[in-house]
Amino acid sequence: MNEAQIKERVAAFLREHDPSGDRLEFLRARFDAGLAWVWFPEGLGGLGAPRELQQVVERELADTPQLNSGKQGIGLGMAAPTILAFGTEEQKRRFLKPLWTGEEIWCQLFSEPGAGSDLATLATRAVRDGDEWVIDGQKVWTSGAHHARWAILVARTDPDVPKHRGLTYFICDMHAPGVEVRPLRQITGEAEFNEVFLTGVRLSDDLRLGAVGDGWRVAQTTLMNERVAIGGAPTRRGGGVMASVLSAWREHPELRSHDLHQRLLSLWVEAEVTRLSGVRLREQLAAGQPGPEGSGMKLSFAKLNQALTGLEMEFRRELTYDDWTFRRSENVDFYGRGPGYRYLRAKGNSIEGGTSEILRNIISERVLGLPSEPRVDKDVPWKDLPR
Repeated sequence: MNEAQIKERVAAFLREHDPSGDRLEFLRARFDAGLAWVWFPEGLGGLGAPRELQQVVERELADTPQLNSGKQGIGLGMAAPTILAFGTEEQKRRFLKPLWTGEEIWCQLFSEPGAGSDLATLATRAVRDGDEWVIDGQKVWTSGAHHARWAILVARTDPDVPKHRGLTYFICDMHAPGVEVRPLRQITGEAEFNEVFLTGVRLSDDLRLGAVGDGWRVAQTTLMNERVAIGGAPTRRGGGVMASVLSAWREHPELRSHDLHQRLLSLWVEAEVTRLSGVRLREQLAAGQPGPEGSGMKLSFAKLNQALTGLEMEFRRELTYDDWTFRRSENVDFYGRGPGYRYLRAKGNSIEGGTSEILRNIISERVLGLPSEPRVDKDVPWKDLPR
């Protein structure tokens, strides 16, 4: 399938479906037409077409109802590719369509109070009881859990083997008895994150993704896609946080200085390098699965956002914040509200989706081929590790 054929598909779709009508019905029809993820198989929101043709679809449908990426980001960027890679046919047909249309929101139950950067040490247990699994544990930093219908969950099913080998991956029903969501107030005043307590939560075995004990391999697909979703999303030239800085620069020539100008130029170059690296990364994705290169994009994204928001605050000479009121966040928003919000929210960029320190390890070992750090716990059963 080529670009001309995709354009004709979109034109035929628009002739049959009015984008000014019911938003949800339009999105459902777009999924059924294979114009959700064109590289996905037919019947699952795609056409089995080359991934790069998705850009054509997005341009042709730019003025039609769009997805809420701030609320749907975890489902779209992490859960969907993992379900596609490891889900059964029944799971794919059950979960992918409402995930894409936004009828069902997803969250990610990975990190724990004692297992953040070293995710493989997680302690949440899943014990089999017939055709069900009983889940007990605590997760933390869970974006959007207060909206979520489903979650991607990694739990420990075998404590007698080394930490990476005793994990299993599940789809967790966030409405199941025993699931409790509590808000975590952030430095911005919002509660975008949550902690989630799982007490005797029963999940049927048909909610398991991948084989028992193979959860770490499944999770790697999620994590690589997560870093691409955060750091490698398409950005126009001068977009993102850079757009806010440039707007302030143009509006207030009286605040400019030679030093600030030099720093802005340096950050512009870095932003362009990052943007173009993202273009190359997405071309690599079109040819196969995401690799460790996404870690570099995510690392650069965090560093750049923090530098740009700091420069904007310094340039504006505004050290105030608009609203500390506690509130539940509706979306994950890196760029919204005022400069104070952007500055504070950017502090989380070097933590979420993998800390910058861990990402540097991944880049050094898996991209540059440098020697691995010594890991004395590599072959020790999880139950024998000090905690």
